[in-house]
Amino acid sequence: MSVADFVKILEVKRYSPNTIKTYSSFVSLAKGYFKKPLNKVSEQDLYEYVYNLIHHKKISFSYQKQMVMSLKLYYKEVLNRTINIQYLIPSRREKKLPSVLSKNEVKRLINGLSNIKHKCIISLMYSAGLRISEVVGLEIIDIDSERMIITVRGAKNYKDRNLPLSENILLLLREYYKEYSPNKYLFEGQKGGKYTASSIRQTFNRVVKKVGIKKNATPHTLRHSYATHLLEDGVDVRIIQKLLGHHSLNTTMIYTHIATPTLLKVKSPFDTL
Repeated sequence: MSVADFVKILEVKRYSPNTIKTYSSFVSLAKGYFKKPLNKVSEQDLYEYVYNLIHHKKISFSYQKQMVMSLKLYYKEVLNRTINIQYLIPSRREKKLPSVLSKNEVKRLINGLSNIKHKCIISLMYSAGLRISEVVGLEIIDIDSERMIITVRGAKNYKDRNLPLSENILLLLREYYKEYSPNKYLFEGQKGGKYTASSIRQTFNRVVKKVGIKKNATPHTLRHSYATHLLEDGVDVRIIQKLLGHHSLNTTMIYTHIATPTLLKVKSPFDTL
């Protein structure tokens, strides 16, 4: 059976589009690596495959975990075979804090964009803490200017959520509407349809370089920055959890390790010498 069969199974099981894309790509990579069908690949072969990626490709913990989970699921659902590769899933996670921009750096990014569509996209992502998949999926009807609400539909875990719409963002959007007149999606490509995630990444990377930000920043950094700035402004972490659409509070708690109002008010003893 092919990767396409795997995709169909994942769709029936209602996996998210991003998960389907990720899992199927891992299976495709494995198929390309081995010189024989995957049903002929042994558990030892898979061990050597993972070992090679760790030591020669320097894959991350999360990459390794997703790869092993996708292969395990493929064998179970497509090949009807149980394989013992659970031990290849990392036993611990990388303890890396997410990269965060300061408010001044966010302002520099936005001011560095002259194209109104690009300015709207980057501004909206920061103002509501949106994932890149969420901003490209927004439709015009998802912006409620009467109630000042943004509705994010079919997000991660298929949970819709309502977010506050910034008054300044609404002004930007109205300016954008006048110039672009989108039909269905809030942001559309030149030929219609959804604006692509790759276009947003390219725009973001260009403006980061243009304004001279040296941090390792990606579009998702805007979401991390949004959460951190809310926390610094005194917003309760449980409210931030709901705004971000996190299932577990533990996921949101990572931002308390970056900055909290209490920690920011602590003065160094050096200043009191």
